[in-house]
Amino acid sequence: MRLSNGYGLLRLAMDGIPAREDPHLSIKDLVLDGVPVRMYQPRRPFGGKRRGILYFHGGIGQFGSVAAYDRLCRRIAKDSDSIVISVEYRLAPENPYPTQFLDCLKATVHFLKNVEDYGVDPASVIISGDSIGGTLASAVCQGLVNRPDLPKVRAQVLIYPFLQAVDFNLPSYQKNRHMPLFSQRLVVEFGLQYLQKDLALTEGALKGFHVPKEKKRKYGRWLWPEKSAEEFEGEDDALTWPKGTVDEIFETTFSPLLAEDSVIRQLPEAYILTCTSDVFMDDGHLYKKRLEDNGRKVTWYQLDDGFHGVLYFVDHWLFSFSGSQICLDSIVGFLRSL
Repeated sequence: MRLSNGYGLLRLAMDGIPAREDPHLSIKDLVLDGVPVRMYQPRRPFGGKRRGILYFHGGIGQFGSVAAYDRLCRRIAKDSDSIVISVEYRLAPENPYPTQFLDCLKATVHFLKNVEDYGVDPASVIISGDSIGGTLASAVCQGLVNRPDLPKVRAQVLIYPFLQAVDFNLPSYQKNRHMPLFSQRLVVEFGLQYLQKDLALTEGALKGFHVPKEKKRKYGRWLWPEKSAEEFEGEDDALTWPKGTVDEIFETTFSPLLAEDSVIRQLPEAYILTCTSDVFMDDGHLYKKRLEDNGRKVTWYQLDDGFHGVLYFVDHWLFSFSGSQICLDSIVGFLRSL
């Protein structure tokens, strides 16, 4: 199945079997400022207002749904005794980038403005997501730093997030380049399709031709701290693509790692989960360093028995992986510690 074929089939397969009612949860489909969401609220009594967790699902911005992540959001709500809001952002390619970010931001702003109406403590809102959902979660947190009219976000939970499109040859990309579910090449192809670019650019992106020398100098201290300015000056700029070919990859709504220090130092406490068998492992490591270098508190968990997408298989009706439960337990442990 190639990229542009079988969208409906794969989306249907991800949605899986419709879930049954849960006696431990009240589950409602709502609309927040035009964005559909599903709210999971524990039924058992609670003294006061609960923590609230906004969840942005994975799926490369082109797959996934509230239904596909229903099992996971039920477990997070029950295991952490929290109210979970799962956001049904619109998917590409039908809805071009940055629609996905804008939908998540809109739903988040509406939720924060009305947070107490949902039984949530305004001081206990967490923004979370996996894979591109982690991209969206980090980008939304960055987009909220200059919003004094809204409650401050308590924490961000980023689960094997994609955070930069400057270097597709970081060590974790090279080590996991042939991973069956999410290879180095597939990351580039899906990324280009998400941005509605020509897939013929894939080979060039894999070789780094999409990044001009001035961009390498600008972002080098965050991506390649071991390289000197002289090394960048010595590189051949003739192989880079024409200006404007893929400028979107340098936007922080697509590559949150590239945000300025003035934004990073205002971000909330973070939890970052990375997997050893995942091309995005180094993205998480680099963002962890950026946050810590700017005085932000980070809880980091490295899942050795894990691969990209492992959390999706929690309570799956067909597949089971030990890493899925380990991943969930770590996340829930962090949430309960807040």
